[in-house]
Amino acid sequence: MIRCITFKSLPLQTAYAVAKARIFLLTDTRYIGCMWKILGVDAFYVEFADVWKKRITEMVSEGDNGEKFEALMNAAEVLHMMNGETEIHSFIIDLPETVSKEDIQFLADEVLNIAKTADFPFVSLNNLYEKCQVIFTNEKEPEILGLDKAEGISAGAVFAPILESWGGAGRKNESLM
Repeated sequence: MIRCITFKSLPLQTAYAVAKARIFLLTDTRYIGCMWKILGVDAFYVEFADVWKKRITEMVSEGDNGEKFEALMNAAEVLHMMNGETEIHSFIIDLPETVSKEDIQFLADEVLNIAKTADFPFVSLNNLYEKCQVIFTNEKEPEILGLDKAEGISAGAVFAPILESWGGAGRKNESLM
């Protein structure tokens, strides 16, 4: 499943970074009339995750481990984010929790092999290389706020140990005495 990132599904800092990136992309004149390429295929910004997933699966499918890679990638959700300040593209491969660490390492090794052997960069703009990173994860963080809040978890419960430590016993701060 591929989805576009929306602000309501992101933590505040991440939503701010995405907003900055979008404003940067819209106001920087280098991006006017330009065409991005993801693994050698023309793509619009909103299509990056979908094109990357499809293209990387096609490229790995040509090898010996293609079926296993394709099965794992079909179960994954691919997200794309660009940090407008550092101009680094991030492809986040969000796998189900049932995927083992060995399978995640297998995916990473196959993507690394493609990066080493491909005749073109993962991301390019007007045929110029763009920096990118690929992140694999199968960890799900519980939501502590919002509509999808995990049962039994609240912001108060998460931050309680931190708040208690502020008033708890510890080393005296001599500058306050």
